[in-house]
Amino acid sequence: MKINGNDIRPGNIIEHKSRLWVATKIQHTQPGKGGAYMQVELKDIRSGTKLNERFRSSETVERVRLDEKEYQYLYGADDELTFMDQETFDQITVNSSVVGEPAVYLQEGMIVTVSSYEGEIVGISLPDTAIVKIVEAEPVVKGQTAASSYKPAILENGVRVMVPPHVESGTRIVVNTADNTYVERAKD
Repeated sequence: MKINGNDIRPGNIIEHKSRLWVATKIQHTQPGKGGAYMQVELKDIRSGTKLNERFRSSETVERVRLDEKEYQYLYGADDELTFMDQETFDQITVNSSVVGEPAVYLQEGMIVTVSSYEGEIVGISLPDTAIVKIVEAEPVVKGQTAASSYKPAILENGVRVMVPPHVESGTRIVVNTADNTYVERAKD
């Protein structure tokens, strides 16, 4: 679907220079001399490279719709991850680089969203949060709870996060998979 250059929004996927890009940041600029334009930061879906591009309102770009389907994570072996279609029970295997850094949060049975374009898998997105157990955390220092301070903790998947002082080793916590931040204690 063709859209004007000034209609691009963050999260839109466009075809530009015969590649697929996702718009990450946009800024509408109106210089004192010349016409207004949209400054767009694009990220290549396949390789992850970034590109800053200017689009005028008179230009048109091709907006792409990706096919999204839910799959269940089964297991990982070496750099390969295996997922199962929830409806047909077909299995697919992809390289862990398709998922990227959040792949450390994959757990057996986790439901993920697989995005594909013309039959080719271009991305896999995990749920916003995951429940993970802390294996190592510094002990609570008495009197340190007055100010809002955080201490480092190591999760069972090896990721280091900052947690509130009251959280101890062995506690299960909810972590934001996008930026590795503590959300809350798990309610189980």
